[in-house]
Amino acid sequence: MSTKRLLAALLATTALAGAAYAHAPEETVRPNFSHAIPNLPGKSLVAVEVNYPPGAASAPHRHAGSAFIYAYVVSGEIESQVDNGPARVYRAGESFYEAPGAHHGISRNASKTQPAKLLAVFVVDTGEHPLTTPDK
Repeated sequence: MSTKRLLAALLATTALAGAAYAHAPEETVRPNFSHAIPNLPGKSLVAVEVNYPPGAASAPHRHAGSAFIYAYVVSGEIESQVDNGPARVYRAGESFYEAPGAHHGISRNASKTQPAKLLAVFVVDTGEHPLTTPDK
């Protein structure tokens, strides 16, 4: 292989590697449960699993205006910051909450090598969508 070809291949590989690092992996959200709450007319309980690959993060966001959220770390470690509170790392078995209208500025896997999973349980007005709206 000529020096020019080798140099071109090396530059292309470096550019691709740089692009991979520039775009961090994202979380995946999977519905887990949804049901109207019989003794709270107009309210529903909705649960979603949020899976974070190593190094993954959610974009800063808000949830549905009526949503009270209980978040439980199923596995791994998740760094979270809600409103102007301090950023904190929650480990498997720990939980936190978000009040209606709260801003979730940080939500990410605290590990670059291990996955993490969060169960988010919403008490929300029945039919209110979307449940999550990223910042613009």
